[in-house]
Amino acid sequence: MPADLIFDSKDLARLLNGQCDNPHDILGIHPHEGGGHLVRAFIPGARSVSIKRGSRFHLMECTHTGGLFERLFPAAVKPFPYKFVVTRRGGGESIERDPYRFPKGLTDFDLHLFQEGNHHHYYKKLGAQVEKRAGVMGVSFSVWAPNAGSVSVIGSFNEWNELRHPMGRRNSGLWELFLPGVAQGALYKYRIRSQFKDAVFDKADPCGFAMEVRPNTASVVWDLSRYRWRDSEWMGRRAEVQAPDKPMATYEVHLGSWMRKEGEDPGWLSYRELAAKLIPYVRRLGYTHLQLLPISEHPFDGSWGYQTVGAYAPTSRFGTPDDFRFFVDRAHRSGISVLLDWVPAHFPRDGHGLGFFDGTHLYEHADPRQGHHPDWDTFIYNYGRPEVSAFLISNALYWLDEYHIDGLRVDAVASMLYLDYSREEGDWVPNRFGGRENLEAIDFLKRLNQTIKKYHPNVLMIAEESTSWPKVSQPVEEGGLGFDLKWNMGWMHDMLSFSQLDPLFRGKCLDKLTFSLLYAFSEKFLLPLSHDEVVHGKSPLVYKMPGDEWKKFADLRLLYGYMYGHPGKKLLFMGGEFGQTREWNHDSQLDWHLLNEPIHSGMMDYVRALNEVYRREAPLHEVDFESDGFEWICFRDEERTVVSFIRRAREKENVVLVVANFTPVPYENYRLGVPAGGRYRVILNSDESRFGGSGYEIPQTVTAAEEPCHDRDLSIEIALPPLAVVYLVSEDGRGAA
Repeated sequence: MPADLIFDSKDLARLLNGQCDNPHDILGIHPHEGGGHLVRAFIPGARSVSIKRGSRFHLMECTHTGGLFERLFPAAVKPFPYKFVVTRRGGGESIERDPYRFPKGLTDFDLHLFQEGNHHHYYKKLGAQVEKRAGVMGVSFSVWAPNAGSVSVIGSFNEWNELRHPMGRRNSGLWELFLPGVAQGALYKYRIRSQFKDAVFDKADPCGFAMEVRPNTASVVWDLSRYRWRDSEWMGRRAEVQAPDKPMATYEVHLGSWMRKEGEDPGWLSYRELAAKLIPYVRRLGYTHLQLLPISEHPFDGSWGYQTVGAYAPTSRFGTPDDFRFFVDRAHRSGISVLLDWVPAHFPRDGHGLGFFDGTHLYEHADPRQGHHPDWDTFIYNYGRPEVSAFLISNALYWLDEYHIDGLRVDAVASMLYLDYSREEGDWVPNRFGGRENLEAIDFLKRLNQTIKKYHPNVLMIAEESTSWPKVSQPVEEGGLGFDLKWNMGWMHDMLSFSQLDPLFRGKCLDKLTFSLLYAFSEKFLLPLSHDEVVHGKSPLVYKMPGDEWKKFADLRLLYGYMYGHPGKKLLFMGGEFGQTREWNHDSQLDWHLLNEPIHSGMMDYVRALNEVYRREAPLHEVDFESDGFEWICFRDEERTVVSFIRRAREKENVVLVVANFTPVPYENYRLGVPAGGRYRVILNSDESRFGGSGYEIPQTVTAAEEPCHDRDLSIEIALPPLAVVYLVSEDGRGAA
């Protein structure tokens, strides 16, 4: 349509008031009804504008003092590339390209996929994409705001002036604009005017790849194509490393408080400094996986990352997106998987975030009975909206695609599954069948896991789910939610409850130890001793234990040893490896000075030895999710409070015996039923003096005798140290360890 026919006083008023939603139709170069082409520019603050066409300059006519300029070229002149030479009223001159002469980037197919919620990689289209268009480098900005009256890109490149760069409305509620010349590092936001009320919002980019360091809130343009990965060998063998029959010992870390620079505030280590310090540390301790508390950008340090504003932006507290890639790269080249805590359950109410994004409840439910989380005073995603579901699924894929993340621990799954989670009667809305199950969230989780496995079959999807919801870790095709692993919160609760008992009373409470085996193979479990257990007045792990210092540390070693023997993958929060004696504080580093004390350095040596044994001995990890991998020896010895069991590898003869003495009383001649004859050798004793134990001497090898015990024909007689766990292996008929 000719430019002069589609431009009238209303268009001018919308331009002048920041309310234009069709700038591509009225600005740029267009055919003129009388022939030729009309170039129209809107540049507030310009005194004069000329068109630079090749080596020639053409002065434009100022048709409105607000900044409107036009120039008509005769019919003989075909459409051509050009630049503006702008002279400012306050002085100064600049050469600029016209954003509105460039073609639109989103295709009709993109719009269709986005609207139906099937654009799995729409982060490659939305946000700020550094790209070349019509031979010119710049940034393509796209954002979803279907109920906005107008949207402008504001930033460091246009003095945050909303009049300079209004975006064009597309179908599906998307807005887009290509800005030539904008480059990596530019700061920007979207200024959104609601079409329902005269309200204006400055929003960070929901798909922005980087953000400013808090308390600043702008998004940052970042080019994702520049980093060159060096972890191809790791990626090629990841499927083998992360197979269900492989060991998984996870070190859980909050990057901002693991270690800090002395004398600096806040003294955070950068991603690259963490790569140099944390990754070798994790490797030395023998962990297989490193799990990071959420690193998506968040405004409040005290949320630990669980209240995300920049879902696609690694927090700038520790460096750039490429710095974080370097961290992951280094981990992979050191043989360590990297897992991320990922938070699709809720998001914070900060004004620059997703809440009330376009003047409506776009990402969240409007009804507070569905859209407000009472525990955290946050918004809950509207999983039934296809575009919101796609936003989250695309975000999950983004971390796997662009950062080579090896798995996602999905936070607060229980809060997603139940409509009445943490709500009183009348404060929640039943589903269409009158039930409490959140059908939309259930469908989202299933589609999430199916989509992830479609693109990345060998990453781990892990659910932090605290209820008895069935089949969390079963495939969707078999009626499950599709996760690979589920945190065993029940085991953690029961185990800590038991450990805190005075040993005098433990014998009558062995059911707390044994109950988890009644359901241990109903899911594929991971056993966590996580950050949640060492904050908010809960005390550090070692101080949960009763007795004097020696007993506390002995009990903690015993707890770890029992955990590593129990079926299921393992996770320990930072500081637990050396017996941190202070509750975790996100504002300060771990108490590394404690390692100068033998009791703490001994604990670290023990965790290192435990990881070594766990990784080496196939029975401790090979059959974690089937009952064939576990067999009780005795779980009813209430008088002596000793529990014993067998862990088996695929080769049934390859076994590890786990014997745990939960009292401070040593037993010199403890008879134990065994599955086969021959010699048995001690491979781990948590009471060794090098670990801080009492050093109670026990025979390192024993031979089975034909003496019935524990309903078995054969038995061995062993010595059991106080408050200790002992692992033994059969040396006869056993394959190489």
